[in-house]
Amino acid sequence: MATLLGIESSCDDTAAAVLTGAPADARVLSSVVEGQSALHAAYGGVVPEIAARAHAERLDAVIARAMEEAGTGWRDLDGIAVTAGPGLIGGVLSGVMHAKGLSAATGLPLKGINHLAGHALTPRLTHGIPFPYLMLLVSGGHCQFLIAHGPDRFERLGGTIDDAPGEAFDKVARLLGLPQPGGPSVEQAATQGDATRIPLPRPLLDRPGCDLSFSGLKTAVLRARDRLVSDQGGLYRQDVADICAAFQRAVSDVLAEKARRALTLYAALSPKRPVLAVAGGVAANMALRTALEQAADRAEVIAPPLALCTDNAAMIAYAGIEQTAAGAPWDDMTLAARPRWPLDSASAPLLGSGKKGAKA
Repeated sequence: MATLLGIESSCDDTAAAVLTGAPADARVLSSVVEGQSALHAAYGGVVPEIAARAHAERLDAVIARAMEEAGTGWRDLDGIAVTAGPGLIGGVLSGVMHAKGLSAATGLPLKGINHLAGHALTPRLTHGIPFPYLMLLVSGGHCQFLIAHGPDRFERLGGTIDDAPGEAFDKVARLLGLPQPGGPSVEQAATQGDATRIPLPRPLLDRPGCDLSFSGLKTAVLRARDRLVSDQGGLYRQDVADICAAFQRAVSDVLAEKARRALTLYAALSPKRPVLAVAGGVAANMALRTALEQAADRAEVIAPPLALCTDNAAMIAYAGIEQTAAGAPWDDMTLAARPRWPLDSASAPLLGSGKKGAKA
């Protein structure tokens, strides 16, 4: 049993949380998330420099709130878990350096957590599901099918070779003049649209495997928009709704088919409780959830509550509890912030490698 402070700052949410317990009965004592949407709204997306500065300014206050809401003092903690990557390097560095300062001041041990592991382990916190389970991480920056074999052992079955779905939703929203974040805007517009009016492609369905691609789908939306503008002299509200509905349907169709393929590979392990777990901000999209439930057949589809699907620090603290309970060592002051950090280091990189390592 342990009580950990979690810190998350990989993108545009500054978050802190306190969790206590063992992996099987961990409890969230507090979870504070301070978003930055207002800071980036004028730019149509997250500006890394602005995000990093906001993290540096807000981390003290967010951590203090999390400690206060949990009724926890520094002497009550057993350690600090912090997102060490992957993510926007300025934001990750802000969190890591803050955690190091707290560790030096309090003597508490430090644990660097892979942000993706936090998402991937959240269904165990919320639903107590056993290993192995199939995991779909689907967010603004990531999209992967993984088999979670243990707290620090993940097998990637496939993922996006270009844009993540959340990134595609944001770009489509910008193309159509909808507000950010794009996911909720597109989903809302799609409720009034005809998904069959605008033909859009289903990328990579003609190829075997579980890899995905969304860049071409975004380009197809751009061409459909421009064609309507050219033919009609403008874009009308119904046009926007129809494009959103068609785009959302295309993304759902692709993810559902790839989920079927991933479930076939996962079934070969003969899990006692077959589970397809979904996490990440895009998991909040109800059309996507419905498509995955229809594709899952005999597997149970689980999605954590929205507050734990999007970026948060509770998942980081929980990953720390899971991994330290499994015998993973604590880190020291050499812990580095990593912009790239694949969960499955044994698989070939989806997006290639560079001087800083595999991109994904």
